[in-house]
Amino acid sequence: MTAEHRPVRIGVQIQPQHATYEKFRDTAAALEVLGVDVLFNWDHFFPLRGEPNGLHFESWTMLAALAEQTSRVEIGALVNCNSYRNANLQADMARTIDHISAKGGQGRFIFGTGSGWFERDYDEYGYEFGTAGSRLDALARDLPVIEDRWARLNPPPTRRIPVLIGGGGEKKTLRIVAQHADIWHSFSDAATLERKLGILAEHGRAVGRDTTQIEISTEIGNRSLDEVEQQYALGASLFTVGISGPDYDISRVKDWLAWRDEKNR
Repeated sequence: MTAEHRPVRIGVQIQPQHATYEKFRDTAAALEVLGVDVLFNWDHFFPLRGEPNGLHFESWTMLAALAEQTSRVEIGALVNCNSYRNANLQADMARTIDHISAKGGQGRFIFGTGSGWFERDYDEYGYEFGTAGSRLDALARDLPVIEDRWARLNPPPTRRIPVLIGGGGEKKTLRIVAQHADIWHSFSDAATLERKLGILAEHGRAVGRDTTQIEISTEIGNRSLDEVEQQYALGASLFTVGISGPDYDISRVKDWLAWRDEKNR
């Protein structure tokens, strides 16, 4: 690990689909014991893969339960959909989970958010889908509201809640990242990540922000070790592994934790 590089962290997205709540809960407990750094779920109302009407659970209520059930790992959604909840309500929910997770110390909640994309969620739950542009405009409008509400809540959050923004749109999303994000989840391969980091830096200059302060997060997915090493060389430090029900196979998480520990020596 170079002096300039952030410590590597491994996050696991426990996708709340095709599994019982008990299985989700027990998997989260096992992953905390293994030593993962962050546990994520996602903010959808239906499975994204497999049987479209399979088992599925809601994100924020699960996060509140995780906050109580865990003691060390950070927790959050990868990512929350801004469209589904009033901005002030999101801020209050995040602050409350922050306190639930604190247990006498600082909270462990990460406010992961994005503009939303899964049209079935919108249609079946009665939200206006709009366009990709209108949803991004709403995210840009709502993040300052959320940050302002955090400053006015009593009690306030236990810490400055980290904001993670997921998405890679070059005109709007990366500008929002430059303005508000502590963590950017890129979804990018190495070549794309390198190019978009340059665009992010340009947005940072435009809004007066040093974007090297933003932690870079990316999915491991099915990428090879060589590909992940390339992303690490570009500055990525939070790497996420996605696992799905019904069984939640955590075997490969152990290999990535060993890689993390090697990098952080």
